[in-house]
Amino acid sequence: MAFPSEELCPISDDELGRLYRSSPEGLDALVQSVSPGIRALLAYYCSRRAHLFSLGLTIAKTCTAEDLYDVAGRAGWDLFARAQASQVAEPVKPKSRYGITLAAGTLRTIPGVDEEHGREDE
Repeated sequence: MAFPSEELCPISDDELGRLYRSSPEGLDALVQSVSPGIRALLAYYCSRRAHLFSLGLTIAKTCTAEDLYDVAGRAGWDLFARAQASQVAEPVKPKSRYGITLAAGTLRTIPGVDEEHGREDE
């Protein structure tokens, strides 16, 4: 039985690790040091992995639509559009840790069943 081959990363594991761990400023410098074609390949590669998706969008922002199309066809255009849309999106507000409340008391009373077990309505 033949297994599908894993898509190879267009940069070394060390470089990918540096990109993943870098600050936003450091990321810009690292991304700009890669040629446009490799950058488009890298953006597409990262966007296809859940743990690297946001990195893929960040890299795709630095690519042209044509470079992404050359690498991935229609999916490259979609990636370009998503990357551009993510630039104008509102920042996500942190959720309040008090946003969820739990009910207190009986949520539902089933006539007949509760009476059989000796429960009285509160």
